[in-house]
Amino acid sequence: MSSPGIRHAGLIARRQDGVWRGALIEGPSGAGKSDLALRALAHGFRLVADDRVLAFAAGGRLYGKAPETLAGLIEVRGLGVVASEAALPFCEVAVIIRCVVAPEAVERLPEPRTETIAGMTVPVFDLWPREPAAPLKIVRIMQSLGVPL
Repeated sequence: MSSPGIRHAGLIARRQDGVWRGALIEGPSGAGKSDLALRALAHGFRLVADDRVLAFAAGGRLYGKAPETLAGLIEVRGLGVVASEAALPFCEVAVIIRCVVAPEAVERLPEPRTETIAGMTVPVFDLWPREPAAPLKIVRIMQSLGVPL
């Protein structure tokens, strides 16, 4: 197992074939990462981490979990930091979702991209997090990668 690295990101997951597979949501502060994660919870996702994710490799796969002090918590802008029901302790990271600041920043037909974290290569997709369909797009992205949900 490689040593964990902290990423400024959120992590949400859905269950597939008995395994929780996740989307690592990255972007600049205030971009809407927590808001996107919160809306994704209403579409069958579960929270793993909000704001900070400890990413680590084990068994040839990339995983993520919340730092102890943030486990089970999510920021709800205008309300504060609240507990998230049924948060998961960790999950495999299947995809990285990069939050962009404007809808026109998302390419219509993007070329495949990846990023290597802790020695593991993960597909990367841009998404405007404030779009109403953004959580459903994450579902479709994961399905297109062979992660049926």
